[in-house]
Amino acid sequence: MRPVDEKILETMRDEGNMTPSALEQLDVTVANYASNRLSLMADYGLVERVAQGLYRITEAGEAFLDEELDASELEPAKE
Repeated sequence: MRPVDEKILETMRDEGNMTPSALEQLDVTVANYASNRLSLMADYGLVERVAQGLYRITEAGEAFLDEELDASELEPAKE
């Protein structure tokens, strides 16, 4: 996890479903970087894709923000 990941998750918890472009408009991070980070966080179950380019925070993402989950213990989903 990187510091911006927590900021992305906090924004999603506050604002709801987000796209990388929306994160850029809210000055969280640039859209291309947000897209990469969201894809990676989806692999680890912290967010999920609800449509192409649209993500929502998961229960695991909420637990991470509430300090109930250590992200270092997560493993990527196997395809």
